[in-house]
Amino acid sequence: MPLRLPDRLPAIDLLKNENIFVLADSRANTQDIRPLRIVILNLMPLKITTETDLIRILSNSPLQLEVQFMKVKAHTSKNTPIEHMRAFYRDFELMRNEKFDGMIITGAPVEHLDYHEVTYWDEISEIFSWARTHVTSTMYICWAAQAGLYYHYGVPKYPLPQKMFGIFPQYPSDKTLPIFRGFDDVFYMPHSRHTEIRREDILKVPELTLIAESPMSGVSMVMAREGREIFITGHSEYSPNTLDTEYKRDLGKGLPIQKPYNYYKDDDMEQGPLVTWRAHGNLMFQNWLNYYVYQETPYNIDDIH
Repeated sequence: MPLRLPDRLPAIDLLKNENIFVLADSRANTQDIRPLRIVILNLMPLKITTETDLIRILSNSPLQLEVQFMKVKAHTSKNTPIEHMRAFYRDFELMRNEKFDGMIITGAPVEHLDYHEVTYWDEISEIFSWARTHVTSTMYICWAAQAGLYYHYGVPKYPLPQKMFGIFPQYPSDKTLPIFRGFDDVFYMPHSRHTEIRREDILKVPELTLIAESPMSGVSMVMAREGREIFITGHSEYSPNTLDTEYKRDLGKGLPIQKPYNYYKDDDMEQGPLVTWRAHGNLMFQNWLNYYVYQETPYNIDDIH
């Protein structure tokens, strides 16, 4: 089944060129199907890039999804045209009375700040709390995963001596969990972050389950509330060239940045990326949608609580 997206969203044309089936609202309204309602709180600066990455990976589902985009009122995007934001994003306060089958909250470039120094911390805290009663399952990604674990469970973050940057092997702790259906014994995940959460802090909290980690990149996946909250410290949704773009951007700014680990063919930037994470990334999102959203959400969406 296709994704149901707002008319004129730039990702539609971009993904049609990749033979990915998406469906505009104008056509979807003629179909008598109850789609899963997915809301994406996109905190990344390059909104259109993040939209396209997430829509690409969600599009592999056999379920029909209605995707909406949320933004925080306390922050104005400097890297995305205001016309795009007005056309496709709504403030949280305009959506607070709605319910959704699933929610994705992205990372944000605010790792260097204490959580309470983030200009929109009060609003995003309210969103974290709201999601517990208005969303069947919420996936927190990268900074959002760290922030969600701190807000809900008091788990601290720690600065890293250098950026965790590259493609790292991850090991599931319990391969019988539905999120890992079809996974191999090891899977790969992109990471791009300056801070970390630590294993010992997760294990102190009885409500949390550490479900995947790496001897190199540390904690990668944590689950709570039987899958109603899933925290992912990496970026399984990344497209093949995202880390390359980040690396070249930082080099161009003269920032201290090491070459992304285990990313380029033969570790040679000129040969381009060797994609090792896409299959498991797609499978992870499909498992989330199937087992933690579709099979758990009520048919009457107003019954979510």
